[in-house]
Amino acid sequence: MKEAPRLPYADREEAGAVLAAALQHLRGRAGLLVLALPRGGVPVGYEVARGLGAPLDVLIVRKLGHPHHEEYAMGAIASGGIRVMNAEAERYVKPADLERITRREQAELERRELLYRGDAPPLVLSGRVVVLVDDGLATGSTMRAAARAVRAKAPAWTCIAVPVGAPETCEDLRDEADEVVCPAQPIPFRAVGLWYRAFPQTSDEEVRQLLAAARETLPAAALSHGSTG
Repeated sequence: MKEAPRLPYADREEAGAVLAAALQHLRGRAGLLVLALPRGGVPVGYEVARGLGAPLDVLIVRKLGHPHHEEYAMGAIASGGIRVMNAEAERYVKPADLERITRREQAELERRELLYRGDAPPLVLSGRVVVLVDDGLATGSTMRAAARAVRAKAPAWTCIAVPVGAPETCEDLRDEADEVVCPAQPIPFRAVGLWYRAFPQTSDEEVRQLLAAARETLPAAALSHGSTG
């Protein structure tokens, strides 16, 4: 059994390098693609893509925060009309509040799609080996929505990959992908940001810069776009 990484990570870049090392068994797989969850997952995903020699793109997912406690995820939405709800949380939220929050987050999802990807269509996922990356897993709502959005596009194989996560969440997500890779699973977990010494908010501009850098340093053929059907 591999030794767990020393926590906290210095920053998302170090965490991404550690995660890339844990994913080396995927290097060279045909159709390999790293999909990062903006915004915090993109610096991690960039290091993973570099470490695996794979193309990088983004999958937009938005958390549906509880109306009285924004940090608590009662669900999430993802590109492609996917919505995942925490049944327990949904039971105590007024339908009108849920609809209002969903509309707001859908508008933000569409804004980010345009900002990060312009008018380029998504990468073809059918038949590909897709690695979904974020900077950590707490409740897992956003990653669950992301995994279901990807599975709807018929990939050949999927992996959920994060540098750090709550052990119970990692276990719960094993039904959503072919593999879950999480090098550090501390107990108690509490929050993702506790396991990083530097955990600033990732900006839209940083996401755009990292995506541009990935396009410049990866083979052009690996980044060709097409219809997802």
